[in-house]
Amino acid sequence: MEDNLAEENRKLEFHLLEADEVYRIRMYGDPVLHEKALPIEAITEEEHQIAKKMLATMYSNPIGIGLAATQVGILKRLIVIDIDRDDPDNAPIVLINPEILEHEGESVIEEGCLSIPELKAEVKRPEKVIVSARTLDDEEIVIEDGSLLSRVLQHEIDHLNGVLFIDHLSRKKQKRLKAKLRQIRQEYAEIPA
Repeated sequence: MEDNLAEENRKLEFHLLEADEVYRIRMYGDPVLHEKALPIEAITEEEHQIAKKMLATMYSNPIGIGLAATQVGILKRLIVIDIDRDDPDNAPIVLINPEILEHEGESVIEEGCLSIPELKAEVKRPEKVIVSARTLDDEEIVIEDGSLLSRVLQHEIDHLNGVLFIDHLSRKKQKRLKAKLRQIRQEYAEIPA
């Protein structure tokens, strides 16, 4: 299954140097981050261009390994992932309408987010997931994973549902991060949409 996914995504062959520009990543405090993205009914050239520009945006940040359309202000169920971005043989993953079908186990791992810079926290999530989605070629795929990819899939799908990783933290942990979150909100509130 993962071989099919890798082969499918190799077809993308994004020429990121040709990307006209990158999207502005929406930051903590932007209401769009808590909105639910809408399903994509038909995969058109627009979705291809959005995915290309999202990848360019993700790659423009040295720590970015995943990005959801809502993080760039687009309310469509589209995510891009590249957990092994330094490997030239690795192809990025672009998923349309991803949905978690099953999950099992539990793990606690530190997470960060391009929309909440300079903040990391340990988050409890299922260890393994089975996700269904469509590719940009409108083919249905199923991904079963229990590694870092599982974690990134859950994080990005959460974004599509208007959920941030800090929403998974206990109230006590959220309270401890309140000052830092206020600082992030104020610092990035000056940036125009």
